[in-house]
Amino acid sequence: MKLVIVSYFLFIAATTHMLYQEKSKAESIEAGAEIYQDFCVQCHLNTGAGVSGVFPPLKNSDYLLNNIDKSIAGLKFGLRGKIVVNEETYDGVMANQGLDTEEIADVMNYILNQWGNTYEGQITPSQVNEVQKSLLD
Repeated sequence: MKLVIVSYFLFIAATTHMLYQEKSKAESIEAGAEIYQDFCVQCHLNTGAGVSGVFPPLKNSDYLLNNIDKSIAGLKFGLRGKIVVNEETYDGVMANQGLDTEEIADVMNYILNQWGNTYEGQITPSQVNEVQKSLLD
């Protein structure tokens, strides 16, 4: 009987570990590409270039690369007001897209590693969870 109980708990532990194992960076980027196509491409375009004066670029974006947590906060909570990207001022609204923390991490990993952008680290759902709305104030 003890063997059955121990086996049961080991099975539950192994299953839980497999379900909650974090994605590799490559898996996250692949998932982020799909999210980008569903939620971001309409404004930021397939090239990540955006539309000058209206939708800021993600490609070679100094704002994005220098303000990772603020960029996460913008995705998580929405963004409104002035920001300066590559010496151009944008004063618009990006609505909260309703993405969960894993989707935000995935799309951030995608845009941080596309169109010539490179980011050595990996954005994780736990990092997204830690980002507070106050960063946007």
